[in-house]
Amino acid sequence: MNIQEFLAHHGIGGNPFAEEDAQNDTVFKRTCLDSTFHPAWDKVYGNPDDPSTAIVFGEKGSGKTALKLQMVRQFERHGVEHPDRKTFVVLYDDFNPFLDRFIDRVGPRRSVEKVLGHWKLWDHIDAILALATTQLVSQVLDGGARGKARLTAPQARDLALLASCYDQSTGETFPSRWARLRRLIGYRTWRAAWPLWLGVAALGLVLLALVGSISRGEGWSGIVPSSAPWWLPLAFLAVAWAPWLWKQARSWWTARQVVRSMRTGNRTVGQLTQALARMPAVDLAAQPLPRHARSDDRYELLAKFQGILSALGYGGMVVIVDRVDEPHAVNGQAERMRLLVWPLLDNKFLKSPGLGFKLLLPEELYRFIEREDESFNQRARLDKQNLVPNLEWTGETLYDIASQRVKAASTGTPPATLAQLFDPAVDQRRLIDGLRTLRVPRHLFKFLHRLCVAHCHSHTSEQPVWTIPLERFEKELAVFRRDQDAFDRGLAPR
Repeated sequence: MNIQEFLAHHGIGGNPFAEEDAQNDTVFKRTCLDSTFHPAWDKVYGNPDDPSTAIVFGEKGSGKTALKLQMVRQFERHGVEHPDRKTFVVLYDDFNPFLDRFIDRVGPRRSVEKVLGHWKLWDHIDAILALATTQLVSQVLDGGARGKARLTAPQARDLALLASCYDQSTGETFPSRWARLRRLIGYRTWRAAWPLWLGVAALGLVLLALVGSISRGEGWSGIVPSSAPWWLPLAFLAVAWAPWLWKQARSWWTARQVVRSMRTGNRTVGQLTQALARMPAVDLAAQPLPRHARSDDRYELLAKFQGILSALGYGGMVVIVDRVDEPHAVNGQAERMRLLVWPLLDNKFLKSPGLGFKLLLPEELYRFIEREDESFNQRARLDKQNLVPNLEWTGETLYDIASQRVKAASTGTPPATLAQLFDPAVDQRRLIDGLRTLRVPRHLFKFLHRLCVAHCHSHTSEQPVWTIPLERFEKELAVFRRDQDAFDRGLAPR
């Protein structure tokens, strides 16, 4: 007997326990995404009209990624229902591009721990601004003229400035994308072109004079008065081109400082020089740029970004941090995760007005928090951050999750139930007690899938048994718990 026959007998289409990762779980996305929430959901999600920070610790498979997907869905739904106060959601869950650039800049031949020791809060802010700016610029470009009328001239300047530093789209070249953005938001750069026009005009005058002199048969000497030195036209050209050369030099120097300071960015000095040279000097005067190794400029740029969001109809911004154990440079090592995450735990940053952070972190990091000193606690102020120390699941909640998945995969009416898969001797109380020992949804799905497969393999299609007996349940649960304990101690794969 195979598992498809077993499930089809109970009116279940497809295996509801085959997937273990919420990112690829079609059953979860189809039904459970909107119906099955962790008991701490309200504390983590908060109020979308006033985004708040929440820090969640949970072991692998406890549902952190599911929480992320559910928050994204609920924020999207809130935006549809309240288009005048949407929430701008940034998914900060792929650290590989930023860490790869950071390691290349700081020290590709040094140990990863030493390199990550140089990772600072402003590197996180640069990465977040890169994700957010790229996402917003794409929305503005895709939305056409809808984004133009809402931005004032200073806001258009701010968006152009942010895009020049942080837009990391690879869909088209940076110059063409930046030019399209400037045209769409109405940011005029013609005032910055006067040094070039002056130089071109001077060159044109000298060339006209030279052509006239040649036509008279006088050559170069014909454009220079007899009492003047021969190099006077060249001096005239040098003076005319000096403002343009000075602006190019200043733009190059600023671009060089910015590129060196943005250790997670992918902008080149040439690209940024070209963009800054197109912006009028008056627009750049006293404007913050990420040109120094400090957080102050980044805070100001973040505030500018939030101002642009407000003008475009967003009531707040939420940054969801997930999968900090998965980057190649981290490779699941707790100490490397700590070096990466700890700069984020700054109360001033986490409590920024109109900005909420949802940090979904591995449980290993909570053990470091328990050993931190008073200075860390004063800086992080985790007592203010809606802290969830452990994303725990009760046996009753795990039973409900399994039941919801069976119902979601059912094809008949009434829908199938989890209980009908088991012999009456396996009553609900025994099921709940057994599932409680599995701790997290991922272990739950693995066990139920293994249990169904083991039951089907012990019977033939000619003599099928359509319910799982108590003995099989107890045996497979004992084996799974033994393997689980061995895996937790690092003794065996599971």
